[in-house]
Amino acid sequence: MIDLGKFNTLEILRHTSVGLFLGNDEHSGILLPNKYVPENYEIGEKITVFCYLDHEERPVATTLEPEIIVNEFQLLKVVEVNEYGAFMDWGLEKHLLVPFREQRNKMREGQWYVVYCYLDERSNRLVASNKLDKFLSNEELTVRVREKVDLIVTRMTDLGWEVIINNQHKGLVYFNEVFKKLAIGDNVPGVIKGIRSDNKIDVSLQPLGEKILEPAANKIYDTLKIHNGFLPLNDKSNPEVIKEELQMSKKTFKKGIGTLYKARKIDIKSDGIYLVESE
Repeated sequence: MIDLGKFNTLEILRHTSVGLFLGNDEHSGILLPNKYVPENYEIGEKITVFCYLDHEERPVATTLEPEIIVNEFQLLKVVEVNEYGAFMDWGLEKHLLVPFREQRNKMREGQWYVVYCYLDERSNRLVASNKLDKFLSNEELTVRVREKVDLIVTRMTDLGWEVIINNQHKGLVYFNEVFKKLAIGDNVPGVIKGIRSDNKIDVSLQPLGEKILEPAANKIYDTLKIHNGFLPLNDKSNPEVIKEELQMSKKTFKKGIGTLYKARKIDIKSDGIYLVESE
Protein backbone atom coordinates (compact mmCIF):
# COMPACT_ATOMS: atom_id res chain seq x y z
CA MET A 1 0.00 0.00 0.00
CA ILE A 2 1.15 3.52 -0.78
CA ASP A 3 0.01 6.23 1.66
CA LEU A 4 -1.11 9.44 -0.03
CA GLY A 5 -0.09 12.56 1.83
CA LYS A 6 2.89 10.87 3.46
CA PHE A 7 6.48 9.98 2.74
CA ASN A 8 6.88 6.45 1.43
CA THR A 9 10.06 4.43 1.00
CA LEU A 10 9.63 2.55 -2.27
CA GLU A 11 11.67 0.37 -4.59
CA ILE A 12 12.71 1.57 -8.04
CA LEU A 13 11.02 -0.95 -10.31
CA ARG A 14 11.76 0.28 -13.83
CA HIS A 15 12.71 3.29 -15.92
CA THR A 16 10.45 4.65 -18.69
CA SER A 17 10.49 7.66 -20.98
CA VAL A 18 8.38 9.66 -18.49
CA GLY A 19 10.24 8.71 -15.32
CA LEU A 20 10.73 5.96 -12.78
CA PHE A 21 8.03 3.62 -11.61
CA LEU A 22 8.23 2.87 -7.89
CA GLY A 23 6.46 0.27 -5.82
CA ASN A 24 6.43 -2.16 -2.92
CA ASP A 25 4.98 -5.57 -2.10
CA GLU A 26 1.43 -4.18 -2.16
CA HIS A 27 1.65 -1.64 -4.99
CA SER A 28 3.11 -2.31 -8.42
CA GLY A 29 3.78 1.20 -9.66
CA ILE A 30 3.60 4.93 -8.97
CA LEU A 31 5.35 7.40 -11.26
CA LEU A 32 8.26 9.58 -10.18
CA PRO A 33 8.42 12.06 -13.10
CA ASN A 34 11.74 12.69 -14.83
CA LYS A 35 12.17 16.13 -13.23
CA TYR A 36 12.49 14.43 -9.81
CA VAL A 37 14.59 11.43 -10.83
CA PRO A 38 17.96 11.46 -9.02
CA GLU A 39 21.08 11.76 -11.13
CA ASN A 40 22.36 8.39 -9.97
CA TYR A 41 20.13 5.41 -9.22
CA GLU A 42 19.87 1.66 -9.68
CA ILE A 43 16.87 -0.57 -10.36
CA GLY A 44 15.94 -2.29 -7.09
CA GLU A 45 17.25 0.61 -5.00
CA LYS A 46 14.98 2.15 -2.31
CA ILE A 47 14.02 5.82 -2.45
CA THR A 48 11.91 7.99 -0.12
CA VAL A 49 9.27 10.11 -1.87
CA PHE A 50 6.12 12.05 -1.03
CA CYS A 51 2.97 10.70 -2.72
CA TYR A 52 -0.12 12.67 -3.71
CA LEU A 53 -2.47 13.22 -6.67
CA ASP A 54 -1.35 15.27 -9.66
CA HIS A 55 -3.43 17.76 -11.68
CA GLU A 56 -5.24 14.88 -13.36
CA GLU A 57 -5.97 13.17 -10.02
CA ARG A 58 -3.44 10.39 -10.64
CA PRO A 59 -1.18 9.12 -7.85
CA VAL A 60 2.30 10.55 -8.35
CA ALA A 61 5.55 10.72 -6.38
CA THR A 62 7.92 13.63 -5.81
CA THR A 63 11.20 14.21 -4.04
CA LEU A 64 10.03 17.71 -3.05
CA GLU A 65 9.21 18.14 0.63
CA PRO A 66 5.78 19.68 1.30
CA GLU A 67 5.17 22.17 4.10
CA ILE A 68 2.45 19.92 5.53
CA ILE A 69 1.64 16.19 5.44
CA VAL A 70 -1.64 14.39 6.07
CA ASN A 71 -3.09 14.61 9.60
CA GLU A 72 -0.95 17.60 10.57
CA PHE A 73 -1.51 21.33 11.19
CA GLN A 74 0.54 24.08 9.54
CA LEU A 75 0.48 27.76 8.63
CA LEU A 76 0.09 28.16 4.85
CA LYS A 77 -0.54 31.00 2.41
CA VAL A 78 -3.53 31.26 0.07
CA VAL A 79 -2.30 31.82 -3.48
CA GLU A 80 -5.60 31.59 -5.35
CA VAL A 81 -9.34 31.68 -4.69
CA ASN A 82 -11.81 30.45 -7.32
CA GLU A 83 -15.21 28.78 -7.62
CA TYR A 84 -13.93 25.60 -5.93
CA GLY A 85 -12.36 27.16 -2.86
CA ALA A 86 -9.00 28.49 -1.71
CA PHE A 87 -5.71 27.03 -2.92
CA MET A 88 -2.69 27.08 -0.62
CA ASP A 89 1.01 26.93 -1.38
CA TRP A 90 2.40 23.86 0.37
CA GLY A 91 5.63 23.57 -1.59
CA LEU A 92 4.39 21.30 -4.41
CA GLU A 93 3.41 22.02 -8.01
CA LYS A 94 -0.26 21.33 -7.39
CA HIS A 95 -1.67 23.61 -4.69
CA LEU A 96 -3.62 22.29 -1.70
CA LEU A 97 -7.38 22.92 -1.85
CA VAL A 98 -9.43 24.24 1.06
CA PRO A 99 -13.06 23.77 -0.07
CA PHE A 100 -15.50 26.52 0.91
CA ARG A 101 -17.21 24.12 3.31
CA GLU A 102 -13.89 23.78 5.19
CA GLN A 103 -13.32 27.52 5.66
CA ARG A 104 -14.22 29.00 9.05
CA ASN A 105 -14.42 32.39 7.36
CA LYS A 106 -14.04 33.11 3.66
CA MET A 107 -10.34 32.89 2.87
CA ARG A 108 -8.58 35.64 0.96
CA GLU A 109 -5.73 35.45 -1.50
CA GLY A 110 -2.40 36.46 0.00
CA GLN A 111 -3.47 35.73 3.59
CA TRP A 112 -1.98 33.07 5.87
CA TYR A 113 -4.06 30.50 7.79
CA VAL A 114 -3.41 27.54 10.05
CA VAL A 115 -4.96 24.51 8.36
CA TYR A 116 -5.27 20.76 8.87
CA CYS A 117 -4.48 18.40 5.97
CA TYR A 118 -6.55 15.24 5.61
CA LEU A 119 -7.52 12.63 3.04
CA ASP A 120 -11.13 13.14 1.95
CA GLU A 121 -12.68 9.68 1.91
CA ARG A 122 -15.32 10.61 -0.67
CA SER A 123 -12.92 11.89 -3.33
CA ASN A 124 -9.68 10.25 -2.14
CA ARG A 125 -8.08 13.70 -2.48
CA LEU A 126 -5.80 15.50 -0.08
CA VAL A 127 -7.58 18.64 1.09
CA ALA A 128 -7.20 21.09 3.96
CA SER A 129 -9.50 22.73 6.48
CA ASN A 130 -9.19 25.66 8.83
CA LYS A 131 -12.17 24.52 10.89
CA LEU A 132 -9.57 23.27 13.33
CA ASP A 133 -11.78 22.34 16.27
CA LYS A 134 -13.27 19.30 14.55
CA PHE A 135 -9.78 17.77 14.27
CA LEU A 136 -8.96 18.34 17.95
CA SER A 137 -10.39 16.62 21.01
CA ASN A 138 -10.06 17.16 24.76
CA GLU A 139 -12.31 14.23 25.66
CA GLU A 140 -9.46 11.80 26.31
CA LEU A 141 -6.34 13.73 27.23
CA THR A 142 -2.86 12.42 26.58
CA VAL A 143 -1.09 15.13 28.61
CA ARG A 144 -0.71 15.88 32.30
CA VAL A 145 0.08 18.92 34.43
CA ARG A 146 3.72 20.09 34.22
CA GLU A 147 4.32 18.08 31.05
CA LYS A 148 6.37 19.80 28.34
CA VAL A 149 4.44 20.04 25.07
CA ASP A 150 4.69 21.38 21.52
CA LEU A 151 2.30 24.20 20.61
CA ILE A 152 0.98 25.85 17.46
CA VAL A 153 -0.61 29.28 17.97
CA THR A 154 -3.96 29.39 16.14
CA ARG A 155 -6.18 32.27 17.23
CA MET A 156 -6.43 35.32 19.48
CA THR A 157 -9.44 35.37 21.83
CA ASP A 158 -10.65 37.82 24.47
CA LEU A 159 -8.70 35.91 27.13
CA GLY A 160 -5.52 34.92 25.34
CA TRP A 161 -4.05 32.82 22.56
CA GLU A 162 -5.61 29.51 21.56
CA VAL A 163 -3.02 26.82 20.86
CA ILE A 164 -2.90 23.30 19.47
CA ILE A 165 -1.18 20.95 21.91
CA ASN A 166 0.90 18.08 20.50
CA ASN A 167 -1.20 18.06 17.32
CA GLN A 168 -4.15 16.66 19.36
CA HIS A 169 -5.71 18.97 21.95
CA LYS A 170 -6.79 22.59 22.28
CA GLY A 171 -5.48 24.87 25.02
CA LEU A 172 -5.22 28.50 26.03
CA VAL A 173 -2.33 30.78 27.01
CA TYR A 174 -3.64 33.81 28.93
CA PHE A 175 -2.53 37.26 27.78
CA ASN A 176 -1.15 38.19 31.21
CA GLU A 177 1.20 35.21 31.00
CA VAL A 178 2.63 36.03 27.56
CA PHE A 179 5.93 37.87 27.72
CA LYS A 180 7.05 37.70 24.11
CA LYS A 181 5.53 38.49 20.75
CA LEU A 182 3.32 35.75 19.34
CA ALA A 183 1.72 35.38 15.94
CA ILE A 184 -0.72 32.92 14.42
CA GLY A 185 1.16 29.88 13.17
CA ASP A 186 4.07 30.16 15.61
CA ASN A 187 5.49 26.84 16.79
CA VAL A 188 6.59 27.23 20.41
CA PRO A 189 7.35 24.96 23.38
CA GLY A 190 5.06 25.08 26.41
CA VAL A 191 4.11 23.43 29.68
CA ILE A 192 0.69 22.19 30.81
CA LYS A 193 -0.20 24.55 33.64
CA GLY A 194 -3.61 23.21 34.58
CA ILE A 195 -6.41 20.89 33.48
CA ARG A 196 -9.94 21.88 34.48
CA SER A 197 -12.85 19.63 35.38
CA ASP A 198 -14.28 20.08 31.86
CA ASN A 199 -10.87 19.11 30.35
CA LYS A 200 -10.06 22.64 29.21
CA ILE A 201 -6.30 23.07 29.32
CA ASP A 202 -4.33 26.09 30.55
CA VAL A 203 -0.87 26.33 29.05
CA SER A 204 2.24 28.26 30.09
CA LEU A 205 5.06 29.33 27.81
CA GLN A 206 7.46 29.42 30.78
CA PRO A 207 8.63 26.68 33.15
CA LEU A 208 6.39 26.38 36.20
CA GLY A 209 7.25 27.18 39.80
CA GLU A 210 10.84 27.42 40.94
CA LYS A 211 12.14 26.16 37.60
CA ILE A 212 11.55 29.63 36.19
CA LEU A 213 14.16 31.23 38.46
CA GLU A 214 17.30 29.97 36.81
CA PRO A 215 16.24 30.73 33.20
CA ALA A 216 15.05 34.21 34.27
CA ALA A 217 18.30 34.96 36.09
CA ASN A 218 20.32 33.72 33.13
CA LYS A 219 18.35 35.86 30.70
CA ILE A 220 18.81 38.98 32.83
CA TYR A 221 22.51 38.22 33.21
CA ASP A 222 22.98 37.68 29.45
CA THR A 223 21.05 40.87 28.66
CA LEU A 224 23.23 42.83 31.07
CA LYS A 225 26.35 41.62 29.27
CA ILE A 226 24.90 42.69 25.92
CA HIS A 227 24.13 46.15 27.36
CA ASN A 228 27.62 46.74 28.77
CA GLY A 229 26.73 45.66 32.27
CA PHE A 230 23.79 47.99 32.95
CA LEU A 231 19.99 47.95 32.62
CA PRO A 232 17.83 50.87 33.76
CA LEU A 233 15.48 48.45 35.53
CA ASN A 234 14.93 47.55 39.18
CA ASP A 235 12.13 46.34 41.47
CA LYS A 236 10.44 49.76 41.17
CA SER A 237 10.26 49.68 37.36
CA ASN A 238 7.00 49.67 35.41
CA PRO A 239 5.89 46.09 34.60
CA GLU A 240 5.30 47.00 30.95
CA VAL A 241 8.84 48.35 30.59
CA ILE A 242 10.23 45.10 32.05
CA LYS A 243 8.04 43.04 29.73
CA GLU A 244 9.17 45.04 26.69
CA GLU A 245 12.86 44.72 27.54
CA LEU A 246 13.04 41.15 28.87
CA GLN A 247 9.77 39.41 27.85
CA MET A 248 9.01 38.41 31.44
CA SER A 249 6.66 39.51 34.19
CA LYS A 250 7.75 41.89 36.95
CA LYS A 251 7.32 39.06 39.47
CA THR A 252 9.69 36.83 37.50
CA PHE A 253 12.12 39.73 37.03
CA LYS A 254 12.25 40.41 40.78
CA LYS A 255 12.93 36.75 41.50
CA GLY A 256 15.62 36.70 38.82
CA ILE A 257 17.49 39.74 40.11
CA GLY A 258 17.11 38.35 43.63
CA THR A 259 18.88 35.19 42.51
CA LEU A 260 21.65 37.20 40.84
CA TYR A 261 22.05 39.52 43.83
CA LYS A 262 22.38 36.60 46.26
CA ALA A 263 25.01 35.11 43.94
CA ARG A 264 26.83 38.49 43.99
CA LYS A 265 26.49 38.81 40.24
CA ILE A 266 24.75 42.20 40.28
CA ASP A 267 24.27 45.38 42.28
CA ILE A 268 20.80 46.87 42.52
CA LYS A 269 20.76 50.68 42.61
CA SER A 270 18.15 53.40 42.30
CA ASP A 271 18.86 53.91 38.58
CA GLY A 272 19.01 50.23 37.63
CA ILE A 273 21.00 47.01 37.95
CA TYR A 274 24.74 46.64 37.37
CA LEU A 275 26.92 43.64 36.68
CA VAL A 276 29.47 43.08 39.39
CA GLU A 277 32.96 42.75 37.99
CA SER A 278 34.47 39.40 38.86
CA GLU A 279 37.62 39.49 40.92
